[in-house]
Amino acid sequence: MRPLVLAAGLALAAALSPLATARAGGCPEEHRLTRPRAIEEAPDVATLREILTTVDLKGWRGVGDVLLRTRRLIVLPGGIVPTHQHDDRPSIVTVVVGEITEHSAFCAVPILHRTGETTPEFGPGHAHWWENRGSQPVILISSDVVPQEMMQDPHM
Repeated sequence: MRPLVLAAGLALAAALSPLATARAGGCPEEHRLTRPRAIEEAPDVATLREILTTVDLKGWRGVGDVLLRTRRLIVLPGGIVPTHQHDDRPSIVTVVVGEITEHSAFCAVPILHRTGETTPEFGPGHAHWWENRGSQPVILISSDVVPQEMMQDPHM
């Protein structure tokens, strides 16, 4: 596990540098949807989640009982981040190591995200799921704003 941790740390440093960071592979223009489509309910498979840190935002600028949370997700080969929505949960995800495929309600085809790419997740109808189609683990860093009660669900 030590080489994986070292590789993840080096990849994170590279991914966070201004020269290496790019916006994620987006949906090709000809496949973008203006209204969300129904997507399949993908299960949670072989995805490890670790909360790295949280900041309690309650009362800041009138914000309610919410947290800013940063997590590391490791999606093992064949793993799936289950179908979830971002109607009311803004998030930013960075691919630290590997390639991962997103299935989005606003794209008619799968979207490939690669090491160093970042993608925002938020808005009405924004639902999706991710899968690791490769043979190596994928490491993601995800920062999101979540209500306190959502912290009890290990999958969210």
